[in-house]
Amino acid sequence: MYRVWSFLTNYSLLLIFGALIALVWANIDADSYHHFIHLELWDHAPIGHLHPAADSHEAYRTLTLHYLVNDLLMALFFAIAAKEVWEAVILRNGSLRGKKAATPLIATLGGMLGPVTVYLGLATIIGSSTFDAVADGWAIPTATDIAFSYLVGRIVFGAGHPAVRFLLLLAIADDAAGLIILAVFYPSGELAPEWLLLSLAAAVGVFLLFNWLPRKMDRGNQDRPVSTWVRTKLTFIPYLLAGCASWYGFMAAGLHPALGLLPIVPTIPHADRAFGLFSEAEQYLSDLLNQMEHALKHPVEIILFFFGLLNAGVEFGSIGEATWLVLFGLILGKPAGIFLFGWIAARPLGLGIPEGMRIIDLLVVGCVAAIGFTVSLFIAAVAFDAGPVQDAAKMGALFSFAAAIISIMAGKLLRVQKQAM
Repeated sequence: MYRVWSFLTNYSLLLIFGALIALVWANIDADSYHHFIHLELWDHAPIGHLHPAADSHEAYRTLTLHYLVNDLLMALFFAIAAKEVWEAVILRNGSLRGKKAATPLIATLGGMLGPVTVYLGLATIIGSSTFDAVADGWAIPTATDIAFSYLVGRIVFGAGHPAVRFLLLLAIADDAAGLIILAVFYPSGELAPEWLLLSLAAAVGVFLLFNWLPRKMDRGNQDRPVSTWVRTKLTFIPYLLAGCASWYGFMAAGLHPALGLLPIVPTIPHADRAFGLFSEAEQYLSDLLNQMEHALKHPVEIILFFFGLLNAGVEFGSIGEATWLVLFGLILGKPAGIFLFGWIAARPLGLGIPEGMRIIDLLVVGCVAAIGFTVSLFIAAVAFDAGPVQDAAKMGALFSFAAAIISIMAGKLLRVQKQAM
């Protein structure tokens, strides 16, 4: 039930293909690359980058290719991640429910505090001018790339090792925490929290009218005629409209609009029990939430290709202090934090670890989780304005692929016993 290989491999290959094209393009012809990513699609648009009012000019927005992908289309990617987290938390047999999730969740906390400590600590040691320039990027090394860490985890531990599932839980929880960090610490503009009422109204309204009310009207009738009519005739349309309203509410509120679909995900009719994170079995389920995720699979693959293309194009000459802060935050802070907090949870707190997994395996899991890539790139693009510091930080996120080599070496050195399915 945990055959996530093909699902995540498809995402990974297109994403890295786009990133490689971007790297080559930016280092061959940087001007044409930057002209491409900032291509204006619609000036004075209802959505897009906000240009504040100046002199006699009123505030207006410009829709660029970069905004279209990062702020609008990536909302679908984060919605899929949120769907997996939501099911893992609320459904029967959910992976993040109960005591079995306690150690991975505590290890996740360590895997976020460790990188922040290393990042800010090294920045402080280097000097105040550097600290002031890079301090806003403290969250960049907290991220774990779900797809790539899972693929490397399978290589290091084997598909059947309990550490792989532990790693996947940790990566999902890590990205869930990353979404919260993005929303709280990285607003996309001047905050106007009253606009969040639009998102709230969209979520509550679509849940009551198209989820709760049909079920209430069908109570006592096993044929469920109202629920069936809503599901077959209206399908995803009410949730699409609610999603658009919620996304606009996030944009107008000054929060990052890529998170705008998150309030809508819990309102969509879901399965009765969890089948595992990214389980292939979910594609055969008839609930609307899984049907929507399956329908979005290929579009999101293409979106991730363009995300890599539009965000990974940094010149090798842009390597700077932020590069090493992000990289060391990941490859030093992640393993140290995950191992320390995982050990505290498993031993002093008595929560234990999965059967067949050793305490020392936590260190290897931490090495694998140090691959930041996708979400690290995303946070870097939000944390810093376009320029040398942002490019240097992005380079650190790209260099985090070195964690794959470190993980394989650590696995051999610590004598990890691979386990097949």
